[in-house]
Amino acid sequence: MAKTNWRDISAGLIVPVVLIAIWQTSASMGWVNPHVLPSPLAVVQRWIAYLLPQVPYAEATGSWLAWAVSGELIIDSIGSMYRVITGFLIGAGLALPLGLMMGASPRVYAWLNPLAQVLRPIPPIAYIPLSILWFGLGNPPAIFLIAIGAFFPVLINTIAGVRHVDGIYIRAARNLGANQRTMFLRVMLPAAVPYILSGVRIGIGTAFIVVIVSEMIAVNNGLGFRILEAREYFWSDKIIAGMISIGMLGLAIDVGVTKLNNHLLRWHRGLEH
Repeated sequence: MAKTNWRDISAGLIVPVVLIAIWQTSASMGWVNPHVLPSPLAVVQRWIAYLLPQVPYAEATGSWLAWAVSGELIIDSIGSMYRVITGFLIGAGLALPLGLMMGASPRVYAWLNPLAQVLRPIPPIAYIPLSILWFGLGNPPAIFLIAIGAFFPVLINTIAGVRHVDGIYIRAARNLGANQRTMFLRVMLPAAVPYILSGVRIGIGTAFIVVIVSEMIAVNNGLGFRILEAREYFWSDKIIAGMISIGMLGLAIDVGVTKLNNHLLRWHRGLEH
């Protein structure tokens, strides 16, 4: 198993390594403007400087650290992750019970589904003006936008999971004398868990996308804010360094959620092998 994992990882690194080599070659040969597309080495230097704690100029060694070290990355990452986690918990915490009720009750579904279908296609960024009017600037509007981004993936997947339970399970439970409460808790809810966890994975990914947009508008720290700031000063290397940081955090979140899904779904027949 370990050899297979390492083989898969190695295969997945081939294309990125080739692309980085082409990128570095193009930058070294002067085929691209370094102010528009800096070399990978320049981006790595900026990313390291973005990560390291700030040091006084007198303590620097005279290299690129003398002017580039800021230590902002850790603070920005903590700020972004706080908004993602808080907004996701709010959005998913509201969507999960609502989705369970809509999936289990045709009457509740008939009442609320038209409204949900009208609001669902509206992208979270469309709420930016309202979020600023309602909450001002700072974390509240950002968390509000993230909660909206996380709400609908969890809601729709939860509804689908409850409503698409295999009829064989329901008929078997009825034949065994299960009442409606037992049917919901012991049959419908466990069968819907794979759908719910898929919605959680999509929702937290959407939340991470929305946080970058919201930080460019409403707050004065975070990865999104830092990328916008770098654009104002035409620091292309810092823009790309921020993008790499976003990608690494997003990958870590996705890997963590995937491992959690696999752990919680050990019983699922699709994950037996």
